[in-house]
Amino acid sequence: MRVAGIGFRTDAPLSSLRAVLTAVEAIGGRVDALASLPEKIAAPRLQALALERGLPVIAATVRGIATPTQSSRIQALHGTGSVSEAAALVVAGPGAKITVARRCAPDGMATCAMAETKDPTP
Repeated sequence: MRVAGIGFRTDAPLSSLRAVLTAVEAIGGRVDALASLPEKIAAPRLQALALERGLPVIAATVRGIATPTQSSRIQALHGTGSVSEAAALVVAGPGAKITVARRCAPDGMATCAMAETKDPTP
């Protein structure tokens, strides 16, 4: 299973989320699910992206999850180095590995990373 973790600022436009997911999928392949923080999964832009792609959106608690990339700002806010990487790892499940490290949208408003596991179910 491939999961795209998405982190984004509250005022990020749908175009930012779309662009960064497209960039990650161009590297790692089509994803099976989207993951983000529990407080972000109901965001209209994330729901619109999920609807466009026909993907489920799954909440992920990320505090304490080790990630390959580090942002001191995100560490202070969420207790992990990267929301997108941590969310992808949590939802992909045990044994998951980051296959596409965190990428930023061109406008810097959203990030996306991909984690993959052999488990086929989101």
